[in-house]
Amino acid sequence: MDMKKRITLELRNRNPAEIAELVVDNSRSADGEVEGLTDEFTGLEVLSMVNVGLSSLAKLPSLPKLRKLELSDNNLSGSLETLSEKCPNLTYLNLSGNKIKELSNVEALVNLKSLQSLDLFNCEITSLEDYRESVFELLPQVTYLDGFDQEDNEAPDSEADDEDEDGEEGAGPTGDYDDEDDEEDEDDGSEGGEEEEDEEDYGEEEEEDEQAGVQGQKRKRDVDDEGEEDEDDEDD
Repeated sequence: MDMKKRITLELRNRNPAEIAELVVDNSRSADGEVEGLTDEFTGLEVLSMVNVGLSSLAKLPSLPKLRKLELSDNNLSGSLETLSEKCPNLTYLNLSGNKIKELSNVEALVNLKSLQSLDLFNCEITSLEDYRESVFELLPQVTYLDGFDQEDNEAPDSEADDEDEDGEEGAGPTGDYDDEDDEEDEDDGSEGGEEEEDEEDYGEEEEEDEQAGVQGQKRKRDVDDEGEEDEDDEDD
């Protein structure tokens, strides 16, 4: 499927400005150029064009909010200067599996001031002597190269971080609701306790009344018995 048709399908009759993430992996670009993307995708933050046959980024539209760009497994060897002009706020760029051979190819990324993570895995440039040291020196804004920083610490999983953030955001109101529920439960519990105490007091009063009634009946029987004895004595 060609890239232009794929993008149309991904839109699903939505306004391009509403799209925050667009994936067109494994579609085919005509003449190695970007197709179907326009300046109307003003809200696009994540764009993935993996294995689409790109050899140039000259027709990439202006995407001011784009922060993550996946371009792995294409035929790119240059024209990277377009990225700093069209996607100035990029923080993550994956160029692995492309035809990038020289440091001069990535020098064009120096103007991507927000770029934190760059992936050049499986590019010929990685076979250069002192490759990592040279790239970090050339692009001082980059923290992670091919998934590791200069001290070989692995980059955090961006998707896991997003999930954690979502979880934390969701935990706030949930926690509040739980607290309210707990307070309500405590109130219900205290009310229930008071009701039980009232019932216990009422039960004790009933028992006392019953005991008093029994004692009263017993005393009456005793008095009656004494009266009968007195009558028997008089008859004697």
